Amino acid sequence: MRIPSRKFGSLLAATLTAALLPATALGTPAPESHTRVSESRDAVTLSSRGYSVSVRTDGQLALTTRRSDRTVLTTGSEALRFHSGGTWQHATRLTDWRWQNGVLTLTADTTLPGAHVEARLTPASDRYLLEWDVKGVKATELGLTYDLSSAGHWYGHGETATPAGGPYTDQPWPLDAGRVDQEDFSAASYQMVDPFWFTASSAGLYIDTGDTMDVSLNAGGDGLGRFTVESGATYRATVFVESTPRAVYRDYIGVVGRPRQSDATYEQYAKPLWNSWAQFYTKVDQGKILDYATDLHDNGLDGHTVQLDDKWESNYGNMTFDPKAYPDPRAMSDRIHDLGYDFGLWVTLWINLDSANYRYAADHDYLLRDAADPAKPCTVTWWNGTAGIVDLANPEAKAWYRSNLRKLMDTYRVDGLKFDTRFFDDHCAGRDGNTRTDYQRLGSELADAYDLQGAGIRVHWGRPAHESGFVIRQIDKGTGWNSLKASVTQNLALSTIGYPFIETDMIGGSLGQPAPTKEVLVRWAQSASYMPLMYASTSPVDTIDPTTGQKVDYDDETVALYRAATARHERLAPYIWDQVRDTLRTGDPIVRPLFFDFPQDRAGYTIDDQWMLGPAVLAAPNLTSSPSRDIHLPPGTWYDVNRGTTIKGPATLRSYPTPLSVTPAFVNLRAEGADEALRALR
Repeated sequence: MRIPSRKFGSLLAATLTAALLPATALGTPAPESHTRVSESRDAVTLSSRGYSVSVRTDGQLALTTRRSDRTVLTTGSEALRFHSGGTWQHATRLTDWRWQNGVLTLTADTTLPGAHVEARLTPASDRYLLEWDVKGVKATELGLTYDLSSAGHWYGHGETATPAGGPYTDQPWPLDAGRVDQEDFSAASYQMVDPFWFTASSAGLYIDTGDTMDVSLNAGGDGLGRFTVESGATYRATVFVESTPRAVYRDYIGVVGRPRQSDATYEQYAKPLWNSWAQFYTKVDQGKILDYATDLHDNGLDGHTVQLDDKWESNYGNMTFDPKAYPDPRAMSDRIHDLGYDFGLWVTLWINLDSANYRYAADHDYLLRDAADPAKPCTVTWWNGTAGIVDLANPEAKAWYRSNLRKLMDTYRVDGLKFDTRFFDDHCAGRDGNTRTDYQRLGSELADAYDLQGAGIRVHWGRPAHESGFVIRQIDKGTGWNSLKASVTQNLALSTIGYPFIETDMIGGSLGQPAPTKEVLVRWAQSASYMPLMYASTSPVDTIDPTTGQKVDYDDETVALYRAATARHERLAPYIWDQVRDTLRTGDPIVRPLFFDFPQDRAGYTIDDQWMLGPAVLAAPNLTSSPSRDIHLPPGTWYDVNRGTTIKGPATLRSYPTPLSVTPAFVNLRAEGADEALRALR
């Protein structure tokens, strides 16, 4: 039977039963007997199993989501906003609603004469789909606005752009503790981001789009979250409503997929990767890299690979060694192998205009085309000049690029590669209708054919990136305490948007700032020892300060403490490898906030300097220059691996002493994997 529309002069309550919804990728249809719509004096309410959504009728349009009669999410002022005719407009008063075929359709006036908004709510188990359009005028951007405080704290997003230096030296955790303002939130961004957010109230928001977004959270201190898609097409969002944040995360992973493999081997989890970048930046040559590898070896600083980063090419994109800096690259590779390390190289699809390969690639239509003028190659500016980008949607271009890589690897005994830069840029046009997310998939497929040596790759936003199981390395960090702290909170953010195989940025930072102090370098190594992988560069023996060009010598204690951290990580490798295998089964993150495992412990929702490594290990390293720190232990029975004592939680350990040789960590004695963790850490 067709359900008639309801005008809002009436106070008549109506309860209507849903028809069975069609199955979708976004969830199981809500059972017919568990969904109803009712009208009251001031709202229309859709009630499904476990949650309800109320739409305000007595004022400006607003949506309030509740679970068990508790508000978990509320839209903010200007809930549905759009850009049209050069100005921002928004939905105002609800004028009509209709419940038909399992969809609640809403119509609202707007601040723009002649325009109205049509929104559709489709309920499913533990979530609902919110779609909306602007009718009557052409809109160029659509956005949702939420009141951040209505949901408690907010998490997710990925690497954040903030006025305090994010994502390089700042990463707020929770997100509402800082100010996030990111205008280029996109699948084409170099920053690792996904359009997924979740809250302390166990709500979640997933924006299903391939378009660039403008995302702000508490920007200007206004307490609002604005999620704007730079497109006038239908806005499509899924709101998850669950009992715990971890359940929301699992719902999201059910949409985007869990890793089908890990691209890193057991040895790459167990031992650090040594990369030349922060040690030398671009002032590197054959003699320096060999001295570096020899010093590491002679000081007992184990590792699985020595990787030569930027700059080894004669010109960017030539795929040939600079003969002045590298007179015998094969001999260099052989010597690194003789020292017991694999050898790796940094590579990119970006070909500078002064490279011989650029003219060849442009003449053969191997480069992405310009979005404004598809008759010419797209050129992009990056930290090493101006370049074109190999077009992976052109099979011939991809084959040509791969043949260059294979020749390079075979000739110089290169074991693996570190892919850098992006596979697409918004100044470019996708070939044959390929989108930003398609180029993420194409980049994933390319990289998956090579050993990435624990350096991983920076692909994101969509099923291919999630399912590929790449190690994810963070964006470059500074060399101070703030960057060390950001490396921890950023790993929490990346883990909880579905990238479980993570590492911090290079231990000690890599942003071209003054060389890290002894204390920062040691504390960073200690922190990284409780991450899935260790990504190293700055040698604890000595390094070069990039701001002065002067050599910096560290002392014997630095070497010993750094070596102790890598040895602890190697002892933890069997436990970590078990977590890798568990992640392949469940999709759960390996590094996770305390509240994932202890959702009822409210203190854990704002702790930004402790984390769980799997279910059994709680890491609480000192990330500051203070000689002590406070430590929170959730409910459970905890073994203090430094003191050899047992503590009943919940408990707060005040001013726990942390001399430079101490890295606080605890084992949950009743958790799965506790015995293995104890063997590693006792």
